Amino acid sequence: MKIALCQINPIIGDFQCNIALIRADIEKAKSEGCQLAVFPEMSLLGYPPKDLVERPAFISQNLRELEALASGIEGISVLCGYVDENPLKTGRTLVNAVALIRDGKIAAKGGKRLLPTYDVFDEARYFEPSVESLVFEIETARIGVTICEDIWNVGDIEGVPKYALDPVQDLAKKGIDILVNISSSPYTIDKKEVRKHILEKLSTRYVLPTLFCNQVGGNDDLLFDGSSMVVDRSGRLILLAEAFEPDLLVWDSDGEYQEIVDPWPPEDASILKGLIMGTHDYASKCGFKKLLVGLSGGIDSSLVAVIAQQAMGPENVTGVSMPSPYTSNMSREDAGKLAENLGIHFQEIPITEIFDQYKGSLAEAFEGLKEDETEENIQARIRGNLLMALSNKFKSLLLSTGNKSETAMGYCTLYGDMSGGLSVISDLPKTLCYRLAEYINRDGEIIPNRVLTRPPSAELKPDQKDQDTLPPYEILDQILEAAVEKNLAFEDIVAMGHDPDVVRDVLRRLVMNEYKRRQASTGLKITTKAFGYGRRYPIARGKDAF
Repeated sequence: MKIALCQINPIIGDFQCNIALIRADIEKAKSEGCQLAVFPEMSLLGYPPKDLVERPAFISQNLRELEALASGIEGISVLCGYVDENPLKTGRTLVNAVALIRDGKIAAKGGKRLLPTYDVFDEARYFEPSVESLVFEIETARIGVTICEDIWNVGDIEGVPKYALDPVQDLAKKGIDILVNISSSPYTIDKKEVRKHILEKLSTRYVLPTLFCNQVGGNDDLLFDGSSMVVDRSGRLILLAEAFEPDLLVWDSDGEYQEIVDPWPPEDASILKGLIMGTHDYASKCGFKKLLVGLSGGIDSSLVAVIAQQAMGPENVTGVSMPSPYTSNMSREDAGKLAENLGIHFQEIPITEIFDQYKGSLAEAFEGLKEDETEENIQARIRGNLLMALSNKFKSLLLSTGNKSETAMGYCTLYGDMSGGLSVISDLPKTLCYRLAEYINRDGEIIPNRVLTRPPSAELKPDQKDQDTLPPYEILDQILEAAVEKNLAFEDIVAMGHDPDVVRDVLRRLVMNEYKRRQASTGLKITTKAFGYGRRYPIARGKDAF
């Protein structure tokens, strides 16, 4: 028997697009001689649909589209994720479901039994756990189908609860020959290896081949890497789909396969590819064809410009340099050189005259007061206004360029450098930005080398350096990882060897700048805890609420 794992990139709520993708892969699977085509979790409507599922008309359309899809399918069985109505009269009214389609109709249904409610997941808000998983037969094989979280009940996985139910164990007791998991599992650093470990453990525990079909594509802040895979009954990884692009894997139950021993590319390559995909999908799915980046001549804007160029092509990207009285010639040169290296459009719009006009208008109100961060922020806000004007005029999506370290500390300006429609690197610590820049330059200079070697500076006052205001990034990023991603307390972080005064100041600034992050644009998520939907802290809180 041959089974196709169809790794598609759906658009949330675009049934016409998603069904076209499903039908196209069904035809590919049939041409490969497959008896079954498997599609990801909620492939019919895209994941995560969030509060769209609270609209009865949306659910009704999803059910009608499923029926229409089924009526046109002959000669192959199909597993398709969708949202079903809860057949029970208690609990939530909906179920995260999977349909078995064969002979032009829906032959059987099953649902998701374990509903994640941690980090970015909020499925208990919408769905009732399914009473049972789908089990069906093709030829002589008995196949059990789980949905995403249903297989994440293996051992102790950091950040994942241990559930009382075990859907895979229940399926094994019923007697199955093949375990299938349809997923919409977002990418985070090192997650591919965690998934592989889960599949290996299930396969060896129950002596079953395990087939994992995952969604691919960027949906808002989430990056879905695909990386669908097949692990045989002895726990060997034998098939692996492409990461961050659509793919179709065909598994032959009678085939002989070599184990894939070293499956993953360097993590820096995966992060970069994911950010490129996420930027492209966010822009295109929101209707933008062009991107706009403010180029300071520094590391962050340079990295974002490279990602933008790779995401949409150089002809669709414009970089804008906006020198102030404090911008060095080196920064102006490096911004222009980067644009030349990337082949993107480039403009320089000086802001000194506008800045002088601002100061003149405020001279009476500010009389007798020294210049401070107020004047620094005025420069950032002038730039933000100019960039948004260009964005409006040329229908270009403005990309924000702030990194995770600076965003955590509030080392950014509301309505200034925080302006934009997508924060591309907001989940990248500063040290990771340097790592990615070095990876980009591995075969030759794309980002000017002195951008990587000179001390970072906002250049908003004379001789300014980031480290005048922030701890060294190597230290800051360690503290932030401990506080944000691992939720460690002050005492725990100090016990790691960090200066108590530095830790206290970092945690204080992390808390006090929550209001800024709440107003930031959507950011692409790559770590286990990003500043976004999956991290929900009050803005107004007590001084001890670190």
